[in-house]
Parts: sequence; C-alpha cells; structure tokens
Amino acid sequence: MNHDMIEKNVGLMAVLIIIAISIAGLVEIVPLFSLESTTKPIAGLKPLNALQLEGRDIYIREGCHVCHTQMIRPLRAETERYGHYSVAGESVYNHPFLWGSKRTGPDLARVGGRYSDEWHRVHLNNPRDVVPESNMPAFPWLSKNILSGDLIARKMEVLNKLNSMNPNLTLYTQKEIDQAQSQVKGKTELDALIAYLQNLGTVLKNKR
Repeated sequence: MNHDMIEKNVGLMAVLIIIAISIAGLVEIVPLFSLESTTKPIAGLKPLNALQLEGRDIYIREGCHVCHTQMIRPLRAETERYGHYSVAGESVYNHPFLWGSKRTGPDLARVGGRYSDEWHRVHLNNPRDVVPESNMPAFPWLSKNILSGDLIARKMEVLNKLNSMNPNLTLYTQKEIDQAQSQVKGKTELDALIAYLQNLGTVLKNKR
C-alpha cells in the first residue's frame, strides 16, 4: 500500500489515524493501571462519607472546579503557598478527578481545616464579606436548599462498582449505604459543601 493511495482516500486515512492513535494511547495508558503510585491510596485515605459525597456533587454542579484547581504542582512557589504537592494516590476515589489546569481562584487541594466552618458559611454566602477584593460569585441559595438524600445510596453503590475494579480501594459497606440517607436528609447544600471542603487535603499532611 503506497502513500498516494492513503492520501487520496480520506476514509482510509481516517481509519488508519484512529488505529495509530488507539495503539499509542494504549501503550501510554495501560501500564498506569498496574502502577501503585496511581492506583493505591495514600495511607489513611478513605472514601468520602455520605455528606461529603453530596457536597462534592454540589461543588461540581456549581462549577467550583472551573475556577479552583485541586492540583498543587511540585514548584516552590506553589508548595510555599498551598502545601505539599498533589499526588495521584489522593485522587484514586475521585470519579471524575478534579485536578484541573486553570486557576482563577486559589487552589483548594489543601483547604481542609484551614478555615472554620463559619468562615466558609460567610464566604460562600457572600465572598466579599471576608475577602473584600474577591470576584467570586455568591451562593446564597445553598443555605436554603435542603437535601433529601434520595439518591445518595445509589451513588455509593455506583462508586462501589467503579472502585471494585481496583483491589487497593476500600468499598462502602452495606451498613454505610443503608444509613447514608439518614445522614444527609435535612442537611442544607451549604452543610454538604462545607463538609467536602473541610475534608480536602487533610490526609496528606502539610509538609512545608
């Protein structure tokens, strides 16, 4: 088969390009499934509890990940400000992961425990009450929206199926799934989001 035939046949060229990219992608991606550094959680890491899991979904729904990364790069300027650089073992339970690449607001990878719950409540209700120069939008509805928890057990079951493919990961127990709705029902979306934020980066201690 000569180059002229391939170059003149758009369909054939497209098929061959797809095959070439697929093979190259597999060569790059498949080995990662067997590397402990990318598949094994760091010591002490556990799946998010029911309230934190609801908070993560709200975090995604409100687009927080668009402006805030959860990926501290191994550069001195970043580690001096935010703490220990991010490692893959912190994100093994995340579906999808939220590392990100565009940072409009501060990185949140290690925000857990840095501020009080009350600070987060005020900040999320109106960021300029605590950071006058902030251009972050306010989220006042979060304190008014009440969670029903109707879907939380199903979410945990789905995560169990995804995580079951990795023998290094801990799955939710049936007891945790059965109790999930009662732990969430009646809480506000603001409660859930704060619970999620306060968990971020707390396992891998700040080593500045």
